[in-house]
Amino acid sequence: MPHRARAVADRLHSAAIHLLRRVRRHDAALGVGPAALSALSVLVFGGPRSLSRLAAAEQVRLPTMSRIVAGLERAGLARREPDPADRRASVIHPTPRGRATVRRGRRRRVAELAALLAPLDGGRLAELERAAAMIEALTMERRV
Repeated sequence: MPHRARAVADRLHSAAIHLLRRVRRHDAALGVGPAALSALSVLVFGGPRSLSRLAAAEQVRLPTMSRIVAGLERAGLARREPDPADRRASVIHPTPRGRATVRRGRRRRVAELAALLAPLDGGRLAELERAAAMIEALTMERRV
């Protein structure tokens, strides 16, 4: 079973990467680079957070995240506010423009994916729906 699990994991990994590349090919039109868009997405869908928590979520070092956030601020997509619990720290929030940018990108990626799925018959679509539910359950079990 471990060999089969590794083989399935390898296929899922490859398929996920190729699918993500395909659906995000229009992200450049948003005017935000992939790293900044990813960090902004964390803020929009995961809520405001400190620089260190955002860096941890994106698996980058603090100086890198600091540069990303500075770019988001310059673009009017995010803003820093003092942390009410620690006045020395700040919390990064998405701006309304940042929220709109992330949602526009998500709509485009979902539309691209929906176009790929549209030709499938009901049975194949149901298979993918079950697979998506299993993947969601796996990722929920592993969240910290």
